Amino acid sequence: MSFRAQRGISLSLVPAGGADGWLAQTPVLWGLRSPEGTIFRQGILECILSGSMPFYKRTYSPGQLQFITTSTYRRAPLFLPERFCRCFVQRIEEVRQEMKFLLIGWVLMPDHFHLLLKPQPAETTPLILKELKEETAERIIKMLRENPQHPWCRKMLARLRLPPTVHDESHYRLWQRRFYPFNVFSEKKRQEKLNYMHNNPVKRGLVTTPGDWPWSSWRFYFLQDASILRMDRLQ
Repeated sequence: MSFRAQRGISLSLVPAGGADGWLAQTPVLWGLRSPEGTIFRQGILECILSGSMPFYKRTYSPGQLQFITTSTYRRAPLFLPERFCRCFVQRIEEVRQEMKFLLIGWVLMPDHFHLLLKPQPAETTPLILKELKEETAERIIKMLRENPQHPWCRKMLARLRLPPTVHDESHYRLWQRRFYPFNVFSEKKRQEKLNYMHNNPVKRGLVTTPGDWPWSSWRFYFLQDASILRMDRLQ
């Protein structure tokens, strides 16, 4: 059976058990179909069917905030240089403009990040993470490869290199493939997650107070400083 994507792309796919049954079981959250059943993301669809993307069932509740956690591949401490941190921040802002989600809080650590966001609609959460992770990986790996004269860049590239047993079009990976969402369903839980993010650099021994770490939303909330990233206010 042939499925037609929104962009006019025909996808000839005959999954086991019949195409209609497969489509009925395809979760909206992956962006493969709308609630009406129309497939609209060719790239993700082909990725899942080819077996190159692991399939995990997640539930995204409309109107709720999502607390997201993602780590770098092999927990490489890539976000120590300011240049890479600014690259990450720039891409968050680009994706926010493209996908119109609300950013409520964030922290970027050397080897992972947390986001507190309100996707609109809720099912776009995986697409937001995909856009953020793919482009930051491309830009940062490119910068590392362009600077082999620096020992730190060579060390990070070695850390990010995929083993020969992994068949991938890229030789490097920047992010772990999975991310971990948590539905934030109350004001108490929202404050709990913000406090957790803001205190993460202190807990890790990177700074002595949350305000000393520039790569989080603490300065926006406590100093009204939006020079790095502006947070969205909930209505």
